[in-house]
Amino acid sequence: MASWKRIGELAGWISFLSEELDQRSRWRLGPILLGALWATGRRTVARWITAADLSRDWQRYYAFLWTVGRKADVISRQLLRLAVRVIPVEHLGQFIRLAIDDTPTARYGPQVVGAGVHRDPTPGPSGNKHLYGHIWVMLSWVVRHPTWGPIGLPIRSLMYIRRLTFQTLQMRLEKPWSFRTKLELAAKLVEWAAAWFSWLNKRLLVVADGAYAKRPFLDRMRAINAVVVSRLRKDAALFDLPPQKKRGQRGRPRKYGVHRLSLARKAAHRHGWLTGIFQLYGRCVEKTYKTFLATYPPAGAVIRVVLVKEDGGWIAFFATDPTLTVQEILEAVADRGTIEQNFHDLKEVHGAGEQQVRNVWVNVAVWHITMWLTTLIELWAWGRSATELVDRQDRPWDDRERRPSHADKRNAMRRTQLRGEFLATPTRGAAARKIRAMLQTVLSLVA
Repeated sequence: MASWKRIGELAGWISFLSEELDQRSRWRLGPILLGALWATGRRTVARWITAADLSRDWQRYYAFLWTVGRKADVISRQLLRLAVRVIPVEHLGQFIRLAIDDTPTARYGPQVVGAGVHRDPTPGPSGNKHLYGHIWVMLSWVVRHPTWGPIGLPIRSLMYIRRLTFQTLQMRLEKPWSFRTKLELAAKLVEWAAAWFSWLNKRLLVVADGAYAKRPFLDRMRAINAVVVSRLRKDAALFDLPPQKKRGQRGRPRKYGVHRLSLARKAAHRHGWLTGIFQLYGRCVEKTYKTFLATYPPAGAVIRVVLVKEDGGWIAFFATDPTLTVQEILEAVADRGTIEQNFHDLKEVHGAGEQQVRNVWVNVAVWHITMWLTTLIELWAWGRSATELVDRQDRPWDDRERRPSHADKRNAMRRTQLRGEFLATPTRGAAARKIRAMLQTVLSLVA
């Protein structure tokens, strides 16, 4: 494992993240993150501590995780400040794009505080429709890399706990927890980010799954002037535009139209379909679409609806800002894939969910540590070329034009740290060159 003192700019970044923690313990955040980076196998907290060579003081590090969980919002705010410093302003685009979604992590044992039975969106080979564990509503900042396209930066999450779980003794002892729906948690995350991003004078564009396209969430987004792009139900209660108020007519003007609109009829009608070329998922894609304006009571105003023909039928999307173009709406829909990729990287690359801890604040800490580490790796790789991050010469079956994956970036960070460690070794002469060649071979095998 690389020395904590030889990890380059990452050490300064982690010190910046920990500035809001207590002076007596803030220095512990760096070794914990470094241990999470280098842990192998089943990435439990014990593996983190072992990888960072912290076994002699393991009890204090376990206690420190409780502090990290309580201060997760403060550290996440520092991470946002760091991201704005690292990412050039010209890469931010017209909107601040935020992605919202939720994901479960399995837990085992009856003493896990806050855990409950939830629906499993990815049952896998077992086919189990439910799992026992935690649900995380996560906020990811979507930023467009000039070469690799949209990349999600996980920033902050909130734990969703079922109302029934609050009746348990362990949950009643934890303060200040209270029941909130997923829609309320998602709205709180976006409001938290909007308050910080306000100084950039850019409008927020929130892209979410269709499950969040409901009145409790949309009302709060409209209150902060955020645009929402999401999927629309095929049986959504849409109305046409309200008629113009006649001169001298008394009363308030109508907010919604008189006639109900059917998406199925709109999609079945042969006229009105257009074909366009859109830049989606890093390539040019031809789409057949139909767009129109409608009024939608959950959104409380006029929305733009976009119907898209796919191989299996048609899909409906909407934007709460009717001035958005079809290109901008479809781009936002494609950007939602970044948060799904974040969930994959968190669980498969960093082992999020494998830390079987019990205390609710420690669970918050270990989940956020994997999130922060993911974002730090993406920031570290932002200004580096693909050739610096991955070399696919030994993998002729792989696509050399494919952008570096998050695992490639993590391995590149590991190699950089190990190389700095090896080069710091004082060796001279012909034997030194042989040793260095051997270390380079070992380096490619280890990371």
